[in-house]
Amino acid sequence: MMQQIYPVTAHPYAYELNKDFHFAAAHYIPSDQAGKCRYVHGHTYFANVTVAGDALDESGFLVNFADLKRLIHDRFDHTTLNDDEVFDDVDPHRFPTTEATARIIAELVQAHLDTLPQHPRCIQVYLRETPSSYVVYRPRQADAGAQR
Repeated sequence: MMQQIYPVTAHPYAYELNKDFHFAAAHYIPSDQAGKCRYVHGHTYFANVTVAGDALDESGFLVNFADLKRLIHDRFDHTTLNDDEVFDDVDPHRFPTTEATARIIAELVQAHLDTLPQHPRCIQVYLRETPSSYVVYRPRQADAGAQR
């Protein structure tokens, strides 16, 4: 079990839910500037997704933990990230870097949250690629408000 302290982001919501999970995946960064990372290699990624909101659903959930696991772990575990349709070998914003992967996780989670009547928001994704390297992605509040 991961027991980690994550960076905290201030928000105005009554509820905050955090889901930890990990997935093993290979990737490569299609750029000559990526050095050794140009070549296929793998990581065990550790992720934390933070969802916040003011209302609970008919089951008393802000969002079901199992849904978050299905969205991310079940999609990416034991895959090559470059093969997934959300990544691209042409657009650098869609290369499977840790930064872009954290943002894409937030986008996938938010797309699911947008279908829920209680309107929760994905406010942070923490993604650790190696024991010494991680990224924190926080969607801009202006973007979150525009998506409502």
